[in-house]
Amino acid sequence: MINKPSRAVARNKRHYRIRNKVQGTAAKPRLAVFRSNNHIYAQIIDDTVGNTIAASSTLEAEVAGKVENTSNIEAAKAVGEAVAKKALDKGISEVVFDRGGYIYHGRVAALADAARQAGLKF
Repeated sequence: MINKPSRAVARNKRHYRIRNKVQGTAAKPRLAVFRSNNHIYAQIIDDTVGNTIAASSTLEAEVAGKVENTSNIEAAKAVGEAVAKKALDKGISEVVFDRGGYIYHGRVAALADAARQAGLKF
């Protein structure tokens, strides 16, 4: 009998493995992505003190108003632009990207590309 772990457990294991290598500092904070079935979330985090510097998601009215559906690539692009704008307003131009255990594809890649086009470097 094959006992296969759930996809969520496997993603969490990948995320912890990534987090052992990716650390955000005050000079270069971490851009963390979480993706659910209905929404996508992005935070810029300084791991040395554990503070969230900037955050954006499809739950925000300004982002949700731009898109028709909150669970597609266009919504991810809007979140990437919004979080990059908030980071640049706070003087952060360079981050490290934490894909959260997800494959760098689809909504995660769209968020990252939109953040890069909006001015974040990573």
